[in-house]
Amino acid sequence: MPPSNTSFVRSALIMLALGVLILTGIVGASLWLVRENNVYSDEVAQIRRVRSAAADLLSTLQDAETGQRGFLLTLDRKYLDPYNTAIQNLSQRRQRLRDATSDVPRYSESLARLDKAIDTKLDELSSTITLASQGQTADALAIVRGDTGNAAMSMARTTLVGIIATTDDRLRVIVTEQLSAADNLQWVTVGGAIAIAIVVGGAILIILQHVRELSRAQSELEVLNVGLEERVSERTEDLMQANQEIQRFAYIVTHDLRAPLVNIMGFLSELEASLKAVTTYVLADNRPLNEEEIREARLAVHEDLPEAMSFIRSSTRKMDSLINAILKISRDGRRKLAPERIDLKAVLETAVANVQHQIVASEGTVEIDVRVPALVTDRFSLDQVLGNLLDNAVKYRSPNRPLEMRLKAMPAGKGRVQIDIKDNGRGIGRTDLERVFELFRRAGEQDQPGEGIGLAYVRSLIRNLGGDVTVDSTEGVGSTFTLVLPADLSTIIKAET
Repeated sequence: MPPSNTSFVRSALIMLALGVLILTGIVGASLWLVRENNVYSDEVAQIRRVRSAAADLLSTLQDAETGQRGFLLTLDRKYLDPYNTAIQNLSQRRQRLRDATSDVPRYSESLARLDKAIDTKLDELSSTITLASQGQTADALAIVRGDTGNAAMSMARTTLVGIIATTDDRLRVIVTEQLSAADNLQWVTVGGAIAIAIVVGGAILIILQHVRELSRAQSELEVLNVGLEERVSERTEDLMQANQEIQRFAYIVTHDLRAPLVNIMGFLSELEASLKAVTTYVLADNRPLNEEEIREARLAVHEDLPEAMSFIRSSTRKMDSLINAILKISRDGRRKLAPERIDLKAVLETAVANVQHQIVASEGTVEIDVRVPALVTDRFSLDQVLGNLLDNAVKYRSPNRPLEMRLKAMPAGKGRVQIDIKDNGRGIGRTDLERVFELFRRAGEQDQPGEGIGLAYVRSLIRNLGGDVTVDSTEGVGSTFTLVLPADLSTIIKAET
């Protein structure tokens, strides 16, 4: 490793270690303070449960006593509603207080006194209400005037108020401690931020120094790499020439294959002409024929031979159309490219205009977004590529929604242009994304006419332009075809000799 790189790595490691150490300290302190805060929060929650249970129990006892006194004074049973409700809730609220204080031993003695006082008060309430209900109001009032019930209620109230006051005092202490912890966390954060800023500043200085050294090295590298783009262009041209050789080979093969097919089709015409003479001969023979022979002869003449000839003719027409398709791909591939500067937005708009009537018929819309004003390429090939892709988008649109297309052109790195053609059509299955570019291969439902050559034709043309085409699609959602082209075809192609 060069000395400058060694120094940079050493300095960077030191700064990194220092930064990790500071961050570890901040994280450790933060975790400790957070744990302390969690302890405080748990205690606050427990104290609030105790306070709430004590306050609810005190309120319930007071409601019961209020209902009793109202009934004793008026003998109107509607005053017993608060009493009855309080008696129904009292057991639950006593248990709630026991549960809330079960983990706090200091409340056990107070709870023992409280239970005794509540039981005494409940006996007094129950007995006085019973006596008053039986008409013995004087006896009931005598019990009330006695000191037993009043002392029990006073004891219960004092105990519950004491519990509430204790919880309030503890809450104030905890709040103070939490505020102190928050202050400590703030100072730790501020101190850590300052330390990290210092470390980052030192790291930036080290990086800037290293960047200056890298800039000098890059300048030297650029000097060494003068002519690299030219070599890349030559390699690209070699690939294009190899592609053209393949296309020329396909042209020769398909041309030789087509000759016997032309002969077969010619012989079929002669056979069809001769069929009339054979038919006349078979049906006009002077030799007596039995019924079976006549039936078989008529069947062969009228059904078998015509059916066979029809099948042969259909197959040869099919082969002829496929060979014509291959010839078309080969012929266009062998065509001499004519790079010219074209307005990409105008080309896209023209391609859309060619299928506009079909888009309008399906209530569709097209959006064009061009961020590359112009490029140098072969206009005919690009028109053919765009025409095929847009025609496919229209042909394979989803019947469940209006067609929506988005055409977007943007830079794709140094010297490259990317064109995305996105639609919301039927989509293509994941397993068919590459197969659709193969010759005579089709994907999905075959409800549209075609031989399966369109996308193979597109890929052949685009590769002949020094680019490539890919597709990303989700079945039932739509497809996005991506074209990547050289921004200037003339820099990577030479005139054919």
